[in-house]
Amino acid sequence: MARKLVVISAGLSVPSSTRILADRISGAVQREVTARGESLEVEVVELRGLAREIADHLVSGMPPSALRQALSAVSSADAVVAVTPVFTTSYSGLFKSFIDLLDPDVLTGKPVLIAATAGTPRHSLVLDHALRPLFTYLRAVVVPTGVFAATEDFGSNGGRDGEDGLDRRIARAASELGALLVSTSGSVPGFTAPAVDEVGKVDRISEDSLTPFEQLLGNQLR
Repeated sequence: MARKLVVISAGLSVPSSTRILADRISGAVQREVTARGESLEVEVVELRGLAREIADHLVSGMPPSALRQALSAVSSADAVVAVTPVFTTSYSGLFKSFIDLLDPDVLTGKPVLIAATAGTPRHSLVLDHALRPLFTYLRAVVVPTGVFAATEDFGSNGGRDGEDGLDRRIARAASELGALLVSTSGSVPGFTAPAVDEVGKVDRISEDSLTPFEQLLGNQLR
């Protein structure tokens, strides 16, 4: 039975560097899984075409058909590649709005490869300052290597890391995700994923154990 990889692409333009990066990553993951003797089905969720439906669902709570299928695809995936353009030093609003519509538990324990595109390398910290905390909060297993691509990385010389620099980053991240997809142990060698209980324990704090804010404020005022 083929494993299923869902690629979330939040690019807005056509053609889109975000979609180009998403396709290059998914191709590399497919090669990694095939090399390990498994087959991989890839489905791309292109958020650009779902923008109106995402907005409608946020205000109505009723997902239209195409959006419902996209959310179901993520739910049934064995692994996810999430790629967003960088807007104002973080992931795009369209990307976050789609993630907000997922069931809170749908990514628990699921391998996720994070990636982002921007016009300048100065935004590369978005991977560890925005995307990784987001998916860790959702209790996903985020692979160690994220992939960031600035405009110059799509040039003929491979960008700031020299020839084929972007390809090297993609290959390393794809290898890590491929290992998680195929490995019976569900782990990448040398990588320990955060325990679900540890990441999610804040969600299970009993309301009875919390001190009301008014009481805390009153203690400060006395």
